[in-house]
Amino acid sequence: MAEATVGIRELRNQVAAVVRRAHDGERIIVTVDGVPTAQLGPISPAGQPTLADLIAAGLLMAPRATRPSQVAPVSLGGRSTPSRRDT
Repeated sequence: MAEATVGIRELRNQVAAVVRRAHDGERIIVTVDGVPTAQLGPISPAGQPTLADLIAAGLLMAPRATRPSQVAPVSLGGRSTPSRRDT
C-alpha cells in the first residue's frame, strides 16, 4: 500500500477523516510547505509481538497442522536417560 500525503492545512480541515484512515491501517505523511514533517499511522502493539500479531501482519504463516499433544518416546540405543560424568 502506498503512503498517502496530506498537507497540514488539509489535515486541520479533515482531522477526523485522516485519523480514521490511520486507524484503518493507512500510513499518512503530513507535509508542511511540501516538506514531509510527520507520519500518522496505526499504533503498534506494546512489547514483543505475539505470533498472532506476526501472522496478521503477513510476516509469518499460520501452521498447516497442529502438533500432537504427546510425543511417543524414542529409543536411544538401550539407555532410557543420558549418563552424566561427575567432574
